[in-house]
Amino acid sequence: MRHESIDRPPASDRARKRFGEIVLPHLDDAYGLARWLTGQRADAEDVVQEACLRALAALEAANIDHPRAWLLGIVRNTAFTWLAKNRPKALLVTDDVSVFETAASAGEAGPNAEAALIAAADEARVHQAIAALPAPFREVLVMREITGLSYREIAEAAGAPIGTIMSRLARARALLAAKLVSSA
Repeated sequence: MRHESIDRPPASDRARKRFGEIVLPHLDDAYGLARWLTGQRADAEDVVQEACLRALAALEAANIDHPRAWLLGIVRNTAFTWLAKNRPKALLVTDDVSVFETAASAGEAGPNAEAALIAAADEARVHQAIAALPAPFREVLVMREITGLSYREIAEAAGAPIGTIMSRLARARALLAAKLVSSA
């Protein structure tokens, strides 16, 4: 891990048990979101590790209605904190979506080698286009389309109203479509 260790009190048996029930089933989703937000596997692992420590510390007394959204909210916040600390010059971290809005303009393959190469190239193009989206749009798109969270769960994880989430998601889809059309 590339950041200093933080002294934390040992977790209680209750918190460790709740961790297994609440956090562990959603680690793949947590890693996926961290990977999309940081863009690096090793960085995503650091973020998820720190998020798990934060989640464990909170489990002693937290009342959690939607475990996956709760955990992804912690991962999201941890990722932004980590990015601000470790990549301050390379990333703009903002909740002001209008900063990014000015930058935007509004058959199935067969099982042969050529089709497989084309499908792989298309998948890579989509991944690159998603990775190029501004963070507020990328995070809602990943949480909805890749992780499968509901609008309510995304709103809870992002700490934003559902209407804002719906707007960001629509904008993210439009930006993604524009990026894919322009790179075709």
